Amino acid sequence: MNEWIPRIPLADWIDRFVDWLTSNFGGIFDGVATGLEGLVNGIVSGLGFIPPILLSLIIAGIAWWLTKKSIALFSLIGFLIIDYLGYWDAMLSTLALVLTSVIISVVVGIPIGIWASQKDTVRKIVTPILDFMQTMPAFVYLLPAIFFFNIGVVPGVVASVIFAMPPTIRLTILGIQQVPEDIIEATESFGSTTSQRLLKVQLPLATPTIMAGINQSIMLALSMVVIASMVGAPGLGEEVYRAVTQLKTGVGVEAGLTIVIVAIVLDRITQNAGKKKQRGN
Repeated sequence: MNEWIPRIPLADWIDRFVDWLTSNFGGIFDGVATGLEGLVNGIVSGLGFIPPILLSLIIAGIAWWLTKKSIALFSLIGFLIIDYLGYWDAMLSTLALVLTSVIISVVVGIPIGIWASQKDTVRKIVTPILDFMQTMPAFVYLLPAIFFFNIGVVPGVVASVIFAMPPTIRLTILGIQQVPEDIIEATESFGSTTSQRLLKVQLPLATPTIMAGINQSIMLALSMVVIASMVGAPGLGEEVYRAVTQLKTGVGVEAGLTIVIVAIVLDRITQNAGKKKQRGN
């Protein structure tokens, strides 16, 4: 069969395309890299300016407001343990990477999800792209990211955005489409425009589902921190990767425990944020 059907040089085509992009749009990629690196460094500097005990209390206060006392207590104790173990700076770098990735995922993903929920054609185009983004191994995203942005935190952010954005888009579409038809018909009978129906009815009712998508994006971004460390991204992933390569089990467990604490706190806060907003409405 191989004798009669020639091999498709897909890899060569992709390599040439990447080289063409790098040659013709290198200035744009440099600007994007500078902006992303500045955003990450700004978050790290802003959070690092706050003393660890004060930042732990702030996070615990947010958890108390949005969740319950037990989660607030866990947040306070957990972040103090992170500081005590000596991973505070690494945790801030990881938190900055995750927040940057999630901010981009939300700013880009929610409008795309809203657009796709209103247009069947857009949804049919977006769905296979999301399938591709979610099923392609995350390591593959690092290769072109390195060519476009060199090594460092920026390729990690780009790979995290690609990997973490699909849940935000999918659940935004799902949340808007799950708004009951009788409510939609009632708004139409009162003469609401499409934008009024979207902003005043569909989005408020879809908020818990959209927040679930953001929650999943945060968890996926956190799962990328170790992979991002392989291209020079600093943070807890770097500590885990170093522990694996040097066979330091204790250090690996400590860094992994720190990631677990951050993940649980962010998960509980974002899980309850949408529910609280809906109750407030």
